[in-house]
Amino acid sequence: QVQLVESGGGWVQAGESLRLSCAASGSIFSINAMGWYRQAPGKQRELVAGITRGGSTNYADSVKGRFTISRDNAKNTVYLQMDRLKSEDTAVYYCNAGVVTKTYRPLEVWGRGTLVTVSS
Repeated sequence: QVQLVESGGGWVQAGESLRLSCAASGSIFSINAMGWYRQAPGKQRELVAGITRGGSTNYADSVKGRFTISRDNAKNTVYLQMDRLKSEDTAVYYCNAGVVTKTYRPLEVWGRGTLVTVSS
């Protein structure tokens, strides 16, 4: 009914940058908060950054000053610009969104994830 598709992951060296994108599609009336989470091997999934429909943002302490979340409401897309990457940023990154469908049903939707590997 509603899908989130991430792109932009890959392998980089420490200090380099990557930009993740997540596009929502399907039976969408509106999208409220969107966010990026990550899960490293052997660890729990954690919030990386979130953004409201109005553009207010919040970040995990570990990425403040290095990562920037943004969104394009017209394209139902959220981005994560990741700069000065560190080896500890290596994880699968997941997109999350609070969606209201065209039948006015609220849904929490997850993407399938994109792998980011940072080599030191």
